[in-house]
Amino acid sequence: MEETKLHDGAFIEYLEGYKKLIAKVARIYCKDSEERKDLIQEIIIQLWKSFPKYDKTYSISTWTYRIAINVSISYLRKITSRKNTHNDYLQQNELMQTEDSVTDEKLEQLYRFIELLKPINKAIIILYMEGCSNKEISEVMGMSVTNVSTKKLRIKEELKSYFETIK
Repeated sequence: MEETKLHDGAFIEYLEGYKKLIAKVARIYCKDSEERKDLIQEIIIQLWKSFPKYDKTYSISTWTYRIAINVSISYLRKITSRKNTHNDYLQQNELMQTEDSVTDEKLEQLYRFIELLKPINKAIIILYMEGCSNKEISEVMGMSVTNVSTKKLRIKEELKSYFETIK
């Protein structure tokens, strides 16, 4: 019983420090606020289950990103399988707003374009935008640093081409 209380307290403290990271990942994968709440719950449940097995050879933020992104990708697959087409999914969701509720047209456009990326590419660009190094991204995504570097270049080119279509 005492060990459970220690676990609970440590987890709550950890969660408090990483709730913004979890919310950012969820916001990228779910535009609908109700679905996003469900996704955040799923991420927290998985973090709770995995917390006692945390391997300290990885940074806690890398570990958190990895779980949050994996849960989000699985959740997204589940959601999109329920919807008829990708276009229906996009039409039913709200436009993303910045964290401070200040609308920035270019940032909103970037997030709309990120929404069009494949789930793995979405995860890579999110981590890149968060300032993670290629090495950190490779640890989170479970791929080589070279592969991350190549994928980042391709993702940037894809996003650039999207922006060129609106000029």
